[in-house]
Amino acid sequence: MSPKSLYERLGGYDGLTAFANDLLPRLQTDSQLGRFWKNRGDDGIAREKQLLVDFLCSSAGGPMYYTGRDMKLSHKGMKISEADWSIFLRHAGATMSALKVPKQECDEIVAFVQGLKNDIVEA
Repeated sequence: MSPKSLYERLGGYDGLTAFANDLLPRLQTDSQLGRFWKNRGDDGIAREKQLLVDFLCSSAGGPMYYTGRDMKLSHKGMKISEADWSIFLRHAGATMSALKVPKQECDEIVAFVQGLKNDIVEA
């Protein structure tokens, strides 16, 4: 039997949707990061959330196909700083803690997310 994918170990689609459902409100209500959602309509936020779920599922080895833009293009011009990145990581950690994600999976998620940093942080 082959080892389970990260997607399976995180609870599949429902588990990754729960992750997005916990993380996004943290980011949106953060005093520094909230600016990225300040002038977004509900439909745009819902679309962004679905793209996040699809991206997470696809990246974790699930059967989803991510149809969004790559991370560099998606974040270009947003002027995301090192400070923004640190705050994001703190919120992602709080989400993993709230959802009781096991340490091994947390470590895999952090390693994956850190691999995206150069495509996201630009300021």
